[in-house]
Amino acid sequence: MHRRTSGSLSLAVLVALSVSGCAKDSSSPTRSDSAPAAAGKPTPAAKPVPAPLTSATLSKRLLDETDLGQGYTRQKETGDGDRDDVTVIGCPALEKLGGDGAAGGDLDFPNSAKATFSYSRGTGSEVAEELYSDSVDKLGPNTRTVFEAMTGCPLYQFVVGDTPIAVATQKLPAPALGDEAWSQLLTFTAGGRDTVMKQTAVRAGSVLIVVSGSPA
Repeated sequence: MHRRTSGSLSLAVLVALSVSGCAKDSSSPTRSDSAPAAAGKPTPAAKPVPAPLTSATLSKRLLDETDLGQGYTRQKETGDGDRDDVTVIGCPALEKLGGDGAAGGDLDFPNSAKATFSYSRGTGSEVAEELYSDSVDKLGPNTRTVFEAMTGCPLYQFVVGDTPIAVATQKLPAPALGDEAWSQLLTFTAGGRDTVMKQTAVRAGSVLIVVSGSPA
């Protein structure tokens, strides 16, 4: 989860596109009217548990410029390299989590893929999409823990290296998509400058989609 800004692209549309790209075909054959009805009430079939997807498979499901429309260019992803430690202050629930997730950064799941796009009509405007995959019993609860911890602390601070950053969070209505969904508004303040970011996450089976960008 990145601290980015974007142009006027709707996050709801991005999330819907991502979910539709990750969703499986839910159509199933219907029973013919001429087929005999089963005696008694049929026993519902157990719903299969979706298996986690590999990072390579997730990469193929990322959005591209054709999905976003004119004016968006995909940025080259760079390696993480040496990363500064993140320290959270003023939010005990986030302090326990630690790491980038507590500061709105990457979530800790084994399989992931990312794409960041810049918008040519706005200086510094970007939108980021991230896909994660893990077993359902880990993906849902772990994501829920991070989002509930972040929105549970309306004001807190984290320090990246030697740089303090104040954060204000606000829980937003989540879209009616996937199996679970979360949305929040984050305001980061550093060096007297504010950066506002809307972040929406949707879990569809064993895949988590996170889209971050300007609330515009």
